[in-house]
Amino acid sequence: MILIKTENEINLMKQAGFILKTLRKMLSLYLKPGISTYYLDILAKNFIKKQRAVSAFKDYQGFSKHICTSVNEVVVHGIPSKKQILKSGDIITIDLGINYKGYFVDSAFTYAIGSVETPIIQLIEVTQKALYEGLKQVKPNNYIVDISRAIEEFIKPYGYGIVKDFTGHGIGKNLHEEPYIPNCIVVDQENVELKPGMIFCIEPMITLGNEEIEILLDNWTAVTVDRSLSAHFEHTVLVTEKGYEILT
Repeated sequence: MILIKTENEINLMKQAGFILKTLRKMLSLYLKPGISTYYLDILAKNFIKKQRAVSAFKDYQGFSKHICTSVNEVVVHGIPSKKQILKSGDIITIDLGINYKGYFVDSAFTYAIGSVETPIIQLIEVTQKALYEGLKQVKPNNYIVDISRAIEEFIKPYGYGIVKDFTGHGIGKNLHEEPYIPNCIVVDQENVELKPGMIFCIEPMITLGNEEIEILLDNWTAVTVDRSLSAHFEHTVLVTEKGYEILT
């Protein structure tokens, strides 16, 4: 069931989104060679606690950390570690989620560490632009399939792999709600009409190689099968009367 959020719920999620946006900007200042992903997790843990919020990921189905840090070939759900030290040439996706006063928001950005080769910079830029191509379709009377189509059609000319195993999703009282938003057209896709008050996450994930992924033995870390690099951008977005508003 797809829920239309009340004015009070929307206001709470806007507050949560502001907290998440501030956290993301703070963490981005520490993204440089020599920093461990564990340290990033501790920074996030302390910030979230000060805001009287709760990590959306910690203890979610057994996930052990407060944020996801996905480096290079890791597509999503990378687990922060003291052993993982960022170096020049890496790319990292910081995936953040919080629960604030009973409501969730979720966001992800991919960053380059130090000096990164031009094709990798292009991967990051195209992934972010694909998110905004999807966002352009967020308005009343459009459909989820319009978002999926816009993302796919923007990415296709570049020849990148579009990850199909993970999708965007509704969000609110739960981290994952209906509707689900694929990053390309899929068979039997539910064609949900967009209405004011809907809130969901759009999150294209793109690879330099093919789209196939596998889950490592920790049962969380999703990597590209061909070990090609991957980028991922995500925003929580509200459908408004005339279009959309990014909450994160």
